[in-house]
Amino acid sequence: MSSNHHQSPKRLAGRGAERTGSAGKNTGHLARWATSTWVRLPVLFVLMLAVGGITSAINSAAAATPLSALISGVATGGLALAAYARLVRYLEGRGRPQELAPAQARPELCRGALLGLGLFTVTIALVAMTGGYHIHGWGSIGGALTTLGLMSCVAATEELAFRGALFRVLEEKTGTWGALAVSGLAFGGLHLVNPDATLWGALAIAVEAGLMFGALYAATRSLWLPIGLHLGWNMAEQGIYGTAVSGSGTGTGGLLHASVSGPQALTGGDFGPEASIFAVLVCAVPTVLFLITAKRQGRIYTRAEMAQVRQN
Repeated sequence: MSSNHHQSPKRLAGRGAERTGSAGKNTGHLARWATSTWVRLPVLFVLMLAVGGITSAINSAAAATPLSALISGVATGGLALAAYARLVRYLEGRGRPQELAPAQARPELCRGALLGLGLFTVTIALVAMTGGYHIHGWGSIGGALTTLGLMSCVAATEELAFRGALFRVLEEKTGTWGALAVSGLAFGGLHLVNPDATLWGALAIAVEAGLMFGALYAATRSLWLPIGLHLGWNMAEQGIYGTAVSGSGTGTGGLLHASVSGPQALTGGDFGPEASIFAVLVCAVPTVLFLITAKRQGRIYTRAEMAQVRQN
């Protein structure tokens, strides 16, 4: 990707429309007012949250066996992607969403998943070094497969809602920094509904995950990498290392049977290692790097620049 810091207004508008996925001129079945930012934003965001709720219910019902859970999770994640593409086409008059370019799916999902796995491994290693992580034995492959299925769908639906809908559309009005802050806080707030949620845990999620996923989207303008990163992190947290995810309880288990104990600031307590200060610090590193990359690539937009994009 090339860096271009001195773009003409006309060129900036063209590049901004391409990268942010602004509503196209072909509004299809909808009147012009219905394609405005303040209409599309709540409609797309709420509908994607609803898709997430529906797929969650389906996956809970299908979790009787590891195989059924895996198939259901992957299938419902795919359905969520299709629903997003359909909604974007209808609400914004766009064709296939560039943020979900098929050619980028496999390599970016894999790279993102490996990064997520690596980041959580570093986090849990730091927790273990303080004596807060304890392995009691092997878990089960079945539990890991069940977790993989569930987390495949969770990663897809949450990234589509918070980065694909909230961040991307809100950026049209607030610029990149405003969209990053709002989507990050909203993402953290979502986790307050979990059984073992805490205010600190939600704030930690907002900072370490909400900002990191948003920064990665800003740097790449692709949803595949954030989805992969989200999946890799969650899978490592529960599916491999056997710890709780975001205060959601003990979950379906993983390859290791483990527990955490000690100061909550270091271990995350019942919320899970995501509420550990180590997770916040570990994730801060890639977040800063992603934002530096986004800045160098000319992908950080001000409100004025986004207003210019909308006029073209």
